[in-house]
Amino acid sequence: MASTAQSANTALPKGVSPLRAGTGTSFLWRRLHSLTGIVPVGLFLLEHLISNAEILNGANAYNGQVKFLTGLPFRLWLEIFGIFLPLLYHAAYGVYIWWRGENNVIDYALKGNWFYTLQRYTGVLVFAYVAFHLWTMRFTGIHLTEHYDASVWKVQTELAHPLMIAVYAVGMLAACWHFGYGLFLFAAKWGIVTGEKAQKRAQVLGIALGLLLTLLGLVTIYSFVTRPAQEKNPLWEQPVQEQSQLMAPAATVR
Repeated sequence: MASTAQSANTALPKGVSPLRAGTGTSFLWRRLHSLTGIVPVGLFLLEHLISNAEILNGANAYNGQVKFLTGLPFRLWLEIFGIFLPLLYHAAYGVYIWWRGENNVIDYALKGNWFYTLQRYTGVLVFAYVAFHLWTMRFTGIHLTEHYDASVWKVQTELAHPLMIAVYAVGMLAACWHFGYGLFLFAAKWGIVTGEKAQKRAQVLGIALGLLLTLLGLVTIYSFVTRPAQEKNPLWEQPVQEQSQLMAPAATVR
């Protein structure tokens, strides 16, 4: 009997166990985590990559795109509820899942194990990269909400050091992989693709999408770096109200 049980155990496929669906509130939290990775966080990534690619059409096109985005109605509320809070939840609960997970990549070097592990670690890397990117581009230095015409200059200044180019390239790769493979996981978890063959095709398409988006991001970075440097305007250091006062014509004395 013991040998029969042992042979039955060894016949089981090795690898990491399937992701737990959870029960009760755990089920809802996991489904919300999966959903926020696509809507709105994933959609924001796509929009961000496409908007940044406007630099390929010239500095004026890129500055104009920033002007359009920063001039949207209720922009602050859109950022808070459409980007910051969903991103914070997705990152925090993703770290929680990663912390409780068990990876068997050392014992069972299966492709699925490596992809699962890569998905978890790129998530942590992306969160650090996004936090750094938001801090430097959104909350420090010249505020692009007031001086949209400084957009190209600010990005070029950020990428002036080779180390920063490497940071942005690695962050871009991690974000695009995490989204592309996450899109496959979302489709599988939500029952959009079922069956082994369909899920394999979806996995390949997700990885291909991640690589394609990475290529777009790298071409965009290259365009910023190789484009003639934009000169800094001293008026960018001043608030918009003071700037308008300096540029206003002097009153006529009668």
